[in-house]
Formats: sequence, structure tokens, C-alpha cells
Amino acid sequence: MWRAARRLSGTRTARRCSNNTSVFSTTVPSQPNLPETKPSARLQEEKRRRKRDREKLVLSSPHTNAEDDKVNWSEKQKIVYNAHTPPGTKKDTSLPFPPSYSPEYVESSWYQWWEKEKFFSPEQHEQLAHGEERTFSLCIPPPNVTGTLHLGHALTVAVQDALVRWRRMQGYRVLWVPGCDHAGIATQTVVEKKLLREKGKRRQDFTREEFLQEVWKWKNEKGDEIYQQLRMLGSSLDWSRACFTMDPGFSRAVTAAFVRLCDSGLIYRSEALVNWSCALQSTISDIEVDSVEVPGPTALSVPGYEDKVEFGSMLTFAYPVEDHDSEVGVSTTRPETMLGDVAVAVHPDDPRYQALRGKHCRHPFTNRLLPIITDPVVDMKLGTGAVKVTPAHDHTDFLLSLRHSLPRISVIGEDGTMMSSCGQWLEGVKRFDARQMIVDALVEKKLFRGKQNHAMAVPVCSRSGDIIEPLLKKQWFVRCDTMAKKAVQAVEDGHLEIIPQHFTKTWRNWMSNISDWCISRQLWWGHQIPAYQVQLSGSSSSAEEQWVWGQSEDEARQRAAVKYGVKPEEITLRQDPDVLDTW
Repeated sequence: MWRAARRLSGTRTARRCSNNTSVFSTTVPSQPNLPETKPSARLQEEKRRRKRDREKLVLSSPHTNAEDDKVNWSEKQKIVYNAHTPPGTKKDTSLPFPPSYSPEYVESSWYQWWEKEKFFSPEQHEQLAHGEERTFSLCIPPPNVTGTLHLGHALTVAVQDALVRWRRMQGYRVLWVPGCDHAGIATQTVVEKKLLREKGKRRQDFTREEFLQEVWKWKNEKGDEIYQQLRMLGSSLDWSRACFTMDPGFSRAVTAAFVRLCDSGLIYRSEALVNWSCALQSTISDIEVDSVEVPGPTALSVPGYEDKVEFGSMLTFAYPVEDHDSEVGVSTTRPETMLGDVAVAVHPDDPRYQALRGKHCRHPFTNRLLPIITDPVVDMKLGTGAVKVTPAHDHTDFLLSLRHSLPRISVIGEDGTMMSSCGQWLEGVKRFDARQMIVDALVEKKLFRGKQNHAMAVPVCSRSGDIIEPLLKKQWFVRCDTMAKKAVQAVEDGHLEIIPQHFTKTWRNWMSNISDWCISRQLWWGHQIPAYQVQLSGSSSSAEEQWVWGQSEDEARQRAAVKYGVKPEEITLRQDPDVLDTW
């Protein structure tokens, strides 16, 4: 800290703080510290940076005048505990206290002694004269290994620390478990950016093993720093039980759980629409998608685009009806997906389209015939009352395709560019650049019918800020319907209480509209899925996918041999390269 002293009478002059001598040392003693409690150079530099920022803030205050610029600053006197105390020994409390409070003095030496004496271990309970046969146990919410702790962590840790210390005082057997979360997407993204910045290399320039070594280096650095911060907070954690979500024991537990859930039918593999982040090149879960409401035309920043992209407009274009002197106008907020249209849907009660039921439209770019189908899901009052059906890029359209046995044509790839199925004129073009090209082409063909403002919700990836692209992919899913019903029933029967009670309705609504959970992630950092694709000797590589799972490759091979009635040596296995979304 820095202090400026001014005289309150006479002229406003500044003087240096008094450097009176003290019976307490003003420098940090040069004695050895325990390795785990030694402040890192990174933390010290961060403290110095913050101090400089505070000085600039004070000097730039609008309440200062010209004379304030002449203030001479001096560092506040540091009072530290200077008695010889070998690390891990009890602090000498018989010395006189300093004249003013000093955190450095008060906090010095205590934590090393607490750790050495194992005061935070539940085994210490046996030595308590007032001990009770009651247990209090909890885990610290594991901070992500992607960075250092912030004020939110400090608040949570302070509350938990108060609780566990209170229970120890009451004689409980107490366990507070520390740990870190591997934070798959966030950590891999940070390390990828670091490698690109420092080495000019992308993840794909490394083998999977080489890249994981780089991530482990990052984890060891950041994890040690996080644990040091928790010690500096005085957190009474049992460090002998510190956990990391990628530790071998956790990996074995995740593998065992996956195998058990697959065997019970709760985990299955299927082709379905997923939330795809083109920036991350991975699927993300529903709760990692933010819904950004836009009232009308709004320009948003999208990763990979120099200029902002406009959202909040409804565009209308026409599909000519085959063998009929008419057209069907369809309205969409995503004209770039029209190359994947396979049908036009109208409401069965809409009088405007009764004469067109069962007829077909001709696609102006692909020349495909698109059947005109009827379905009550169509909103007659929205746009023209007719909607384009793109099952491979829209969740509602995907369900329509299941009900009406429609094909599903993908036109946008994992990298967010248009695929070869769109034709050479669009192949490789970024999706939002293709949007304007398609509109221009519709204008040229005299099929464009207008544009109007439209309030809408834009799905945004909370991890990358990218606009979510629904893609059709084969992934692993967890069946949630039965479990959700049990969760709702548990609240209704009183076995589970929601506090505050008015959130019970939110709980019921959320559980009643839940969809199956996609647990596949296209990452390298995480728990690799313990499922193996089976290739039998003599079978065609184009045959339908065949999968087995097991807690090891040998177990999976034995399962495959039994399942397909062949010898183990006739089986070739390839483990799924994806990792699991573990929560």
C-alpha cells in the first residue's frame, strides 16, 4: 500500500511518511518456506501490477488539483513476523503485537504448522476430548484449471471454511476435500491459443499424445497456483485427499459408469441434430447455449468474420410449383440453409394452400422436387404461413422429417463453410457470406420477395461466442426422459425439497421438457469415450456401424467376440476419438 500525508492547516503541501524505526522487522525474513506455500513469481508480479494501477487511479482522480501532482509517495511500512520459526513449527505468540494490524505479521507461519500437524484431517477427530460420532463432509466446488481464483471463489471458500471450522468446534468428524476440474473445452481452448501464440502451431500440428503433454504442463502450473491461493486464504482443506478430475481413479470411475449405463440402455449412439460450435469444432450441451434476444436487425460479432453479421431479419422467397401456374412463398431467417431444403410445409387448415396439397415445388438451384406437406406444427400467422423444411439444420424440421419420412441433406460443414452438395459456386464459402450470395442469386432469378424486421432468439455458444450451427451427427446420448420423470415424482412425493418452494414449478417445467443429453465432445483433453468401433475380418468397411464398449480394449474385444460370434483375433477395434462431457 502507498500513503500520502498532507498537513491540514496552512498551505497544502505534501511530505513523506515518517520512516520511524520499529522493533519489528520491515523486511521479509530470508528463511526457507515449504514448497507448497511459497508465493509464485506470477502472484508477486500480479500484486505489483495492481499496486501500480491503484496509484494511477488515485493520481488521475478528478478531485485532485495541480498541487496534488507534487505529492511524494512512500511505501507503507511493512511489519512482518521476524522470530526464527522453522517451517512447520508453531509460531511464537509470546512476542509483543505490532502497534498496527499487519496481515503479513498475523498470517505468517500458521498454515505450515496446521498442515504439518494434520489439523484438517478427519483422523484428527479421534484426539478430540469433545468429539461426537457425527460426520460433516463436503467437496470444494472444483475451480477450473484454466486460471487463477477470483473474488467469487474467495467468497465461496470463506463460507465453506466457516462451516467446516464450526463443525470441528462442535466435535464432528470433518472432511473438506480440495480439487480442480479439468474443464475440457475451456482448458483445451486456452492451451491451443498459447501454442499458437508462442510456437505458431495449431493443435492439428501435434499428435494427440504430444498435445496432451502440453495440456498437462499447463495443468501442473495452474493447479499449483490455485492450491497456493487456497492456502493463502487459510482454507482448512485436507490436502492429503486433493483430487483432480483427470486422476486415474476418476478416469476409472467414469469408464465404469459409461459401461454400466450402456449395458442398461441409458446410453445409446444415434444420429441426431446437435449444438455445434464451428469455432470450437465440437458439440456443446444445451445449457452451454445462450439465447440472445434481438428485437430486429442487429449486427453481432461472430468468430472468423471481420465484419459483424446481421440477425433479426425475415427474408421471403418463392418456390415455383411444378406443373402449376403458381408459387409458394416461404419465409426464413436463415436463407443459407435453403440448399438443404427437402420439402415445403403448410398447416392442414390453412385455406391458402388447400389446392396445393400433394403437389411439388422445384428447387431453383438443385433442381430437386420438394413435396408440399401438411403439419399442425406450422404457424399460419408467421410469415407466409409456409415454411421451408431443412431437417439437417433445424431442430423442428428434424422432427418433421421423422414424422414424414423425409431425407436429411447437410449443406454446412463442421468448419462453418458450405459443402460440395451446394454446388461449386458455394462450396467452401463461409455460411454467413453464402447468405448474401444466395439472396443475390434469388434476386437474379426473380424469386426474392422481400425482407422485414423480425424479433428472434439467436443461439450463441457461451464458450466461444460463436453462433450455434445445428448439425446432423452420430453421437452418444444419455436417455433423460425416465430419469426426469423420477426427479419430478421425487419432489411431488416430498422426498426432495426445492428451496425456495416457488422454484418447484420451474423444476417441473424444465424436467418435463428435457431432451436426451449429448455426451460426445470432439476434443482431445478429457476422458476418452471407452467405446470401440468393430471391424470384422472380411466385412465391408461401408457396412453399418458396429460398436462395443468395455473398461479396457481387451474387455471390449471379448464382448465383440461374443456379440458377433467370431474369434477375438478376427476383430479390429478403433476407439472413439471423442471425449465425454463429464459433469
